[in-house]
Amino acid sequence: MAPSGQPRVSRYLIALALLIVGLYALVFLTGPAGSPKDKLTPKLGLDLQGGTTVTLRAALPDGGKPSKGQLNEARQIIENRVNGSGVSEFEVLTEGDRNIIVNVPGKNEEDLKKIGEPAQLRFRQVIAELPGTDRPENDPSLQNPVGAKRPTKDEVLAKFPAEAQPIVAAAAGAQTPVDLAANPGVFDVVNTLTPAEVAALPADYQFYIPSIGCDVLNARPAGSITQEDQQVVSCRKSGTGKLLLDKAEVLGTDVKSADFGFDNSQGWVVSIKFTGKGQDRWTELTKKAQGQQVAIVLDNQTVSDPTIENVITGDAQINGQGIGKSEAEDISNKLKYGALPLTFSTDTVYEISPTLGTSQLKAGLLAGGIGLALVVLYSMLYYRLLGLITIASLIASGTIIYASIILLGREMGFTLTLAGVAGFIVSIGITADSFVVFFERLKDEVRDGRTVRSAVPRAWARSRRTILSADAVSFLAAAVLYILAIGAVKGFAFTLGLSTIVDVLIVFWFTHPLVVLLSRTKIFASPKLSGLVKSERSNSAVSATATKEA
Repeated sequence: MAPSGQPRVSRYLIALALLIVGLYALVFLTGPAGSPKDKLTPKLGLDLQGGTTVTLRAALPDGGKPSKGQLNEARQIIENRVNGSGVSEFEVLTEGDRNIIVNVPGKNEEDLKKIGEPAQLRFRQVIAELPGTDRPENDPSLQNPVGAKRPTKDEVLAKFPAEAQPIVAAAAGAQTPVDLAANPGVFDVVNTLTPAEVAALPADYQFYIPSIGCDVLNARPAGSITQEDQQVVSCRKSGTGKLLLDKAEVLGTDVKSADFGFDNSQGWVVSIKFTGKGQDRWTELTKKAQGQQVAIVLDNQTVSDPTIENVITGDAQINGQGIGKSEAEDISNKLKYGALPLTFSTDTVYEISPTLGTSQLKAGLLAGGIGLALVVLYSMLYYRLLGLITIASLIASGTIIYASIILLGREMGFTLTLAGVAGFIVSIGITADSFVVFFERLKDEVRDGRTVRSAVPRAWARSRRTILSADAVSFLAAAVLYILAIGAVKGFAFTLGLSTIVDVLIVFWFTHPLVVLLSRTKIFASPKLSGLVKSERSNSAVSATATKEA
């Protein structure tokens, strides 16, 4: 028959084993596809894996410099967007009088460019729709010169021959595209215009000239069609057809909040809640546009153009083909944190090398390895068999922490940095302290004359409160540091707090149950092997008691 209490402590060990198996099942069965090595690689921070740096350059429409207040407001909004997208260990900095620099781990070039988009939202009624002719791929004219001043309407119109204007006016009156075949050479200049020059053209030129396609319209600089009181031209995100849109009836400032979710019939959608006045404007627009389409325009593109069947007195939704989870989240994120007060262009994009961080990591791991080796050596010399339990406990703790880092990186965007590694190294000492408190109390009980088997429950009852108190203080310190700190220090505080929680779990579910089970074995009763030696006073007292009883 099993000794009293043994089945219960065995359950703790089984529960811990199931927890570890469950964690690693999630590691291998979830996340992106890849080799086992890829699955076991945690998400690394900027200093360990390198990353991407994007410099966003701000400019006012007249080419002037933004104010310091505008630049700081834009920096805060961009920082909120990056944080809301789940990226951690990032940096958003201002540089000079017009630049904002964004540093994030990994290769996120396209995502970073989206973060710098103005997020100007407009609701406009669709007037007409026409196809457009795209230019050849990699056409150099589709690129806007970096830092170039935006051209004016008059400067661009001066490039067209005199007969172009009446032709476009006739097309607009008939609401049909310009017949390029009937007017050879008149509109050839269009094929040489940059997206910034196309953006300066009147809306009827952009819409009725077929050689202005969605590729060049989508490449127009950010903020090209934000005018509220003018008709504009926009393309659907799918690139099928360009739309002539009426004046804006509802603006981004009319939006109270935005969220995204999945609908079984529509796929991923973004739900928009309006302010009081915004709701009235949205309802009035749906009343005016019954039976027609209303375009929801974000920056230069139409993200959704639903047909209004009835007057809508509630929220609006953005949905459509090609909107996936990441895009729905991106749109929701932009609307949630508001439009940027400035228009930015991407000045530079380059990757950061992890060389320096890798060399520092090696040095840090070497220091941690030396410290761990000293802890193991001390435990073996001083505690002997108990030292093996210490080593096993540290291995179990490291196994759980490593799986947790991988899963937190996938689900919460947590990235492991040099500061985080430092937090784990420091936590080795905290974990070892818990073992020392328990083992020293156990040795005291044995010195007082008790058997190892009877000493274990008494030592545990008297030491666990001390262990919990010490871990509570450590966790509170990590929590306060995480709340008050910024940047890499947050990573240190997070890993320190995580290690402290795991330490409590290991001590209660692994170390103590294992000591209980081993205390019932003969090998653990040997003082030379266990390191638990009774004092001379205790040995004499025990002998005297035995003689008296005899």
